[in-house]
Amino acid sequence: MNSFGRIFRVSIFGESHGESVGIVIDGCPAGLSLTVEDFLSDLERRKGGIQKGTTPRQEEDLPIFKSGIFNNRTTGAPITIFFENKNTRSSDYEKQRAIPRPGHADFVANAKAGGFEDYRGSGHFSGRLTVALVAAGVIAKKLLNPLHIVSKILEIGGETDLDKGLQKAIDEKDSIGGIVECRVIGLPVGLGEPFFDSVESQLAHIVFAIPAVRGIEFGTGFAAVKMFGSMHNDAIENKEGKTTTNHAGGIVGGLTNGNELVFRIAIKPTSSTAKEQTTLNWETGKVESVSVKGRHDLCIALRVPVILEAVTAIVLADLLLLEQKIKRIL
Repeated sequence: MNSFGRIFRVSIFGESHGESVGIVIDGCPAGLSLTVEDFLSDLERRKGGIQKGTTPRQEEDLPIFKSGIFNNRTTGAPITIFFENKNTRSSDYEKQRAIPRPGHADFVANAKAGGFEDYRGSGHFSGRLTVALVAAGVIAKKLLNPLHIVSKILEIGGETDLDKGLQKAIDEKDSIGGIVECRVIGLPVGLGEPFFDSVESQLAHIVFAIPAVRGIEFGTGFAAVKMFGSMHNDAIENKEGKTTTNHAGGIVGGLTNGNELVFRIAIKPTSSTAKEQTTLNWETGKVESVSVKGRHDLCIALRVPVILEAVTAIVLADLLLLEQKIKRIL
C-alpha cells in the first residue's frame, strides 16, 4: 500500500494538486535534534525550476511539523510532516480528462479507483510525493551519521557528458532518461536477512516507489553475465571483510559485507512530452493524436540523486534499528 519499513516505518500521503503532500514516520528514536534548517539543503536539491531540464513548477517546500517533534527534538512518537501545494495549474489536466496520457498511470488509476481518482497532475501517483520521501531521508541520514551516502548521475541518454545527453532531448523536443548511482561507505558486516529481506530486496522494493525507475543493479550488475566466476568473486583480504574487488557491490548472501555498497538505477524518459503521440479517447472510443501540455521535467533523472539517497537511508536506518545498532533514545 502506502507504507514501508518495520521499525523505521514511513507512510506517504497526498496528491500532486491536492492541499498538501506529506509523510508519517513511526519508530524514530527520541531525542534526535531536528529543525526546519536540517531539511533545506536536500529539499532544494529535489526542486524543479532550478536547473536546465527540470519542470518550471516551483513549490516553497518548507516542512510543516504536525507531530512527533517538541523543543526541536523528536519525542519518539510518530512524526507527521506536511508540504503545501501552492503552485498548481489543475486546468491543464481537466481539459484532457478523457484522454489517458501514454506512459502515465491515468488509464490504470482510473480502472483501479473506478473513476474516483484524483487525476490532476497524476494525483497520488505523481513524483510530487517524492518531496515527502526526501524529508524522511533527512531524518534517516541524521540517524545514520557518520555513514556517508552519495548519489550522482552517470549518464543521460547514454551520454556521460550530461549536457550533451540533455541537448539531445532539447533538439528533439522530447524527453530523455538516465542512470543514477548510489554509494554508501561505513556499513557494518551482517545487515539484512537471507532471501526475502535481503538488503537488495529491501532497496529494490523502495527504489521502485520512485516514479520512472525501470531497473536496478548491484555492483557489477548485468555485466557479471560476461565474466567467469573466478573473475567475479571478490577475494577477502582481512578480518574486517575488505575485498580486493567489489563486484558484489557490498552485499553477499543478502547481507552487507563491510565494503562499499554500490548500486545503480535506470530512469526512463519522462512520460510527459510535447512530441505528438496517439492514445485512446475513452469518451469517443477512438484513438487520436495527443501532445501533453503542462509543466514537466525534460529529464527526471536530474532530480533523482537526492531522492535515491533518501530511500537508501530509510532502508539502512530500519536495518540498523532492527540490529539494535541505533539506540531508541539518543
